[in-house]
Amino acid sequence: MTIPIIKVQQLSKVFATNDMLTHALQGIDLEIQQGEYISISGPSGCGKSTLLSIMGLLDFPTKGKLYFEGVDISQLSLDQATAIRNKKIGFIFQQFNLIDDLSVYENIALPLRYATHLVNDKQIKEKVDYCLDVVGMSSKAKRRPTQLSGGQQQCIAIARALVAEPSILLVDEPTGNLDSKSSDQIMKTLEALNNQGTTLCVVTHDIDYAEMAKRKIYLLDGQVLGQTSLDY
Repeated sequence: MTIPIIKVQQLSKVFATNDMLTHALQGIDLEIQQGEYISISGPSGCGKSTLLSIMGLLDFPTKGKLYFEGVDISQLSLDQATAIRNKKIGFIFQQFNLIDDLSVYENIALPLRYATHLVNDKQIKEKVDYCLDVVGMSSKAKRRPTQLSGGQQQCIAIARALVAEPSILLVDEPTGNLDSKSSDQIMKTLEALNNQGTTLCVVTHDIDYAEMAKRKIYLLDGQVLGQTSLDY
């Protein structure tokens, strides 16, 4: 039996503000296997982004267990958890978070510049060129992000997330700032990446895009309301 990339057991998250406790997540059980494409959907405030943040080691649960590739995250120091996040997890957000003063090439190369393992300029070029080709943006390498459309910028953000070869891509509302045509293209790009073996977990409020996933999880009030999988 293979070890899941991510496994959460009875995971809960409570936020305390003033005299109020907000139960953002309550007793979530979830596993994500290598090569899967899952979507997490539900109404605003149901806990989608909170769950993604915890699975991405950007936040930690109040209760429950979180395992990444079999490692109990609660047993790690903050530095150890950060090292796993930087090496093993790729993030794509609604905001593209590109640096306008850098070229497209340098934006994608940035994670490799900060990598703890030795990566030389030749390796960086090979990896960046490959990722640009994967998202169909090879001709834009020398451009600045401000010279690109929103859809093109999101493609660059996807390439940047891929360049360090993470175990999983965590995607939070990737079409939130895009028109419908660009949104469709981004979701097709993500689908193609999964067909090539990339593991995806996508948070979306759009039901049509959620349905593109091979396994669909529905949240309501911080709990799993239900899930469905494609039959093979």
